[in-house]
Amino acid sequence: MPAATRIAFLANPNNSNAKPDTKVAQTAAGGLGQQLVVLGAGTENDIDAAFATLVAQRVQAVLVNTDAFFLARRNQLVTLAARHAVPTIHDLREYTAAGGLASYGTDLADAYHQAGAYVGRILKGEKPANLPVVQPTKFDLVINLKTAKALGLDISPTVIARADEVIE
Repeated sequence: MPAATRIAFLANPNNSNAKPDTKVAQTAAGGLGQQLVVLGAGTENDIDAAFATLVAQRVQAVLVNTDAFFLARRNQLVTLAARHAVPTIHDLREYTAAGGLASYGTDLADAYHQAGAYVGRILKGEKPANLPVVQPTKFDLVINLKTAKALGLDISPTVIARADEVIE
């Protein structure tokens, strides 16, 4: 949605990462010339209220912050986004599989593989303090074309070609 100028950032105020993640999102939005509308939701009712607010404020897309609370309520989020015809992007493919527009985030299988390798090294006698800090190296872009069609969005062939998974 290159023409979008008002983006919502949905964060759980009960999550300790909400404030720093919000600052990062605000910086990124400002750098792209977009207005970021920050919405907090820590309960199911808060999610409903957040969507009512974003509709009233004519938000054009929603970025859902990483949060186990939101993951557990992905069907509620996807249903509300579809009802209000608002595109959403998430961090995990589970949201996109449930009907969200897109997700971009760490490949969890790869991250678990890295964690298993670390455990193996520790079990072989290496001291955890001597192991290097490792960042995720594999990220997945998943696009739901069925959702894009329902929203009346055309996803460019270039973006589709770059996707790790396309849900039709």
